[in-house]
Amino acid sequence: MSAIDLQLLALFIPTFFFVSITPGMCMTLSMTLGMTIGVKRSLHMMWGELLGVGLVAISAVIGVATIMLKYPSAFSALKYLGGSYLIYLGIQMWRSKGKLAISDSPSSESTMKPIQLASQGFVTAIANPKGWVFMISLLPPFINPTQALTPQLSMLVAIILITEFSCLLMYASGGQTLRLFLQKNNNLRLLNKIAGSLMVFVGFWLATG
Repeated sequence: MSAIDLQLLALFIPTFFFVSITPGMCMTLSMTLGMTIGVKRSLHMMWGELLGVGLVAISAVIGVATIMLKYPSAFSALKYLGGSYLIYLGIQMWRSKGKLAISDSPSSESTMKPIQLASQGFVTAIANPKGWVFMISLLPPFINPTQALTPQLSMLVAIILITEFSCLLMYASGGQTLRLFLQKNNNLRLLNKIAGSLMVFVGFWLATG
């Protein structure tokens, strides 16, 4: 008997792609960073986000999420801290200031360190209770209880990470394209306001989700 149920796998791939490509916190964050620092530097945020998504998926299947959801105080603290920081960054960007704001100087680059970007992605992924609930509800139906758990979970998590990364790249590329379009029209202040507003939106979404 195959370690992976191919029928379940064939159903899971389009299901998760549809879920992943739908605009959400992480996708909006990716688009915002693609707009402000470009796709290449946004990769630092992406690997942090993927680490968080993988952790949530595995925990959801093995039952850790059930325990964590019973003690929401830890979630609340993480949500409020992470959301507040993103709101702060967004306000700074809206004012054309801060580490992520786009400068009219071609030699100016974001001073945001790679580990800070990765932390942003990680916190955004793991501090969203809706993400935990979604993984708890989505993954179990695609696990065949008559077959070994480890190979099934490994395959599902691999699909999740590949799909999520592809969607993050798409959103970041869209943000970068918007940046290039607005730069041609010397609308850097408008670009900062758009990116800042999106970042504030993600921060509120994270804090109140």
